[in-house]
Amino acid sequence: MSISWKGIFPAFTTKFTANDTLDLPLFEKGLQSQLDAGVDGIVLGGSLGEASTLTTEEKETLVKLAIEIAGPVPVVLNIAEGATKEAIRQAALGKSWGVQGLMLLPPMRYKTDARETYTFFKTVAGSTDLPIMIYNNPVDYKTEVTLDIFEQLMECDNIQAVKESTRDVSNVTRMISRFGDRYKILCGVDTLAMEELVMGADGWVGGLVTAFPRETVAVYRLIKAGMLEEARAIYRWFLPLLELDIHPKLVQYIKLAEAQVGLGSEYVRAPRLTLVGEERERILEIIRQGIATRPELKANVFI
Repeated sequence: MSISWKGIFPAFTTKFTANDTLDLPLFEKGLQSQLDAGVDGIVLGGSLGEASTLTTEEKETLVKLAIEIAGPVPVVLNIAEGATKEAIRQAALGKSWGVQGLMLLPPMRYKTDARETYTFFKTVAGSTDLPIMIYNNPVDYKTEVTLDIFEQLMECDNIQAVKESTRDVSNVTRMISRFGDRYKILCGVDTLAMEELVMGADGWVGGLVTAFPRETVAVYRLIKAGMLEEARAIYRWFLPLLELDIHPKLVQYIKLAEAQVGLGSEYVRAPRLTLVGEERERILEIIRQGIATRPELKANVFI
């Protein structure tokens, strides 16, 4: 199996009904909007997808439906587990469900040292032939996948990409300088996407793309076409919205944005609660301002 780890990969949200069941028609509608905009892959089961609250049966339902809808666009399953053997089990389940790749976090709840981090990734990668993108996010998950660990992991042919979320833009240059194109680099922080793409990142695992897919795809394609001024204009408009991605309540904020553009609902699964009061009005104002000033996109960006 192979994935071209480049382009726009939405970290897709899970749609719920008011009764806390999966809202599959809304899931399909939102996913189709991503495909219509020209995204290059779909990531399911991430933190934005509220994966920690989903049952295995729910994950299977979502994965299989996404694969059916996405056609040739690859569906990637996120794995965030505390035990190595459970991560291996999840990888096997993903393979049995038909996913084309995995996004793999370091072990949850225990901060592994370098030897343990390397061994975890190597062991999980050795259990499957699925292509793997490592999620490197020491800010939120406390464990950093260092350059030296990536050096060791070069022996694992199916570890092919990294979701770069260290918050250090210069890490893109460090990775490329040390490894060339051995690892594809996808920005994992919405507010740094243009900066990292300009510096050579291959793609963007996005959050606000779920509400604004065409604008996200446009920024990526314009940058890769060398049309930086055009990309900057959209990105500057986008930034107040993109900042909703770097907050502990990113799920509630982004789902509120999805609801406002007709691509989702505000329903989240407990312990998360929907927004109320001043906080909701403040976030709504950001979203409404973005919608009111939404830029006109040139059709040729999507050809």
